[in-house]
Amino acid sequence: MSKYEIAVVASVKLEDEARAAVIEKVKELVVKFGGNVTDVEDWGKKKLAYEIQKMDEAFYYFIHFESDNAECPNELEKQLRIMDGVIRYLVVREDEE
Repeated sequence: MSKYEIAVVASVKLEDEARAAVIEKVKELVVKFGGNVTDVEDWGKKKLAYEIQKMDEAFYYFIHFESDNAECPNELEKQLRIMDGVIRYLVVREDEE
């Protein structure tokens, strides 16, 4: 199984419940596309390096998952691109040790 990590930068304008719903939706998408979520890290509110959509702060989440499906990261990126509340994202494959 390949290991991956999704970095999700969520809008600071979202309420706590809406932000939790966005992260839950991302986890559901991982499962839908054949992955298995192993860990979710909530880094909280951080200052952005530059202003995005007139915001200078955002909430950072890192979701670790495993998948045998090579198309899983591509499908996730397609969905994250159009998801409300997500202002930036990055899906990377973790190195095998």
